[in-house]
Amino acid sequence: MDFITLTIEILKLLSVFGGFGVGIILLTILVRVAMWPLGVSQQRSMKTMQQLQPKMKAIQERYKNDPQQMQQKMMEFYKEHKFNPMSGCFPLLIQMPIFILLYSALMSPQFIQMAGDAKFLFINRLDATLKTNAGISNDGILGVSKYDSFILGKTAKVYLDKETLDNVKISKPNKAIEVQGEMVPGEPVDLKVSLDNLDLKFSQLDKIQKAELTVTNMQTKESENVTFTRKNDILTATFPTKELKSQLHYDVLLLIVLFGLTMFLTQKIMMATTQTKNQDPAQAAMQKSMNTFMPIMLTATFIFIPIPAGVLLYLISSNIIQVIQTVVINKQLEKEDEQKKNKIDEDKVAKAKKVENKQ
Repeated sequence: MDFITLTIEILKLLSVFGGFGVGIILLTILVRVAMWPLGVSQQRSMKTMQQLQPKMKAIQERYKNDPQQMQQKMMEFYKEHKFNPMSGCFPLLIQMPIFILLYSALMSPQFIQMAGDAKFLFINRLDATLKTNAGISNDGILGVSKYDSFILGKTAKVYLDKETLDNVKISKPNKAIEVQGEMVPGEPVDLKVSLDNLDLKFSQLDKIQKAELTVTNMQTKESENVTFTRKNDILTATFPTKELKSQLHYDVLLLIVLFGLTMFLTQKIMMATTQTKNQDPAQAAMQKSMNTFMPIMLTATFIFIPIPAGVLLYLISSNIIQVIQTVVINKQLEKEDEQKKNKIDEDKVAKAKKVENKQ
């Protein structure tokens, strides 16, 4: 089982609690809970960085004309304070594969066939991007634009001379289907699939009469069940089409705006909880600028890069949970700092009493 199929199976399992939208939110919660220790480490690292910033700046100023010496002194400084400047990046690095997997899963033919038109709250389709064509699956006609491309499902129903085979695996479904000639929206499209793409024995390939395949338009996410008939060493089919025009999905636009707002809130809360009295003013100003610029930049990027609504739902849920997580962890760290301070005070009192006893 590949990772995309595994991700879909996990979403399918979690969806029993209220559909695939709920499944995505539950997956986000599971990921965040699993990353809780890393979240604590990240916030502790950021707080330590702010506290050590003045001393780090002093080292940089002192050895600014000797980069090699400066690097050596900085490494000694990190070792002395048991501080790893890269520890704050680990949670982001771990989230990237999850983001890529979820993106790939929601754009995959398996998910589109199973739940591509799934709705959640105000979201019409979890696989929809900001600007896509609207297509209705299994209505007997493919909605297309001139340069659309197609992909096959992972399995096919194949008819041999004297038997029928279900769930025949298709190798490389994203490359197995081709359009013959030029596609003209509104006119029937000619499709072909090589017999070599069917995972069958050579003796079985020779007996194939026809096959039922799921054809999905990669641009519209519309899926249709198409019957292909054998012609020499290929399977061919002619299927009716209708012309579709691109339209803006306002539900996805709202998700992008919500992502930007929740990310801005996350950055603001994170900055507020990691600020210290000793923080360098220039560093604080630069961090504030970055925390404002990053949400705007990423939000603008998602307008031009097609991100499925389900992935945006994951990112928004992740941001909201991170806000809660940041506040809770910050209170936990403040409690730890208070306990350390009290312990230090107790130790001083104990030492003072010992000195008095000696006298």
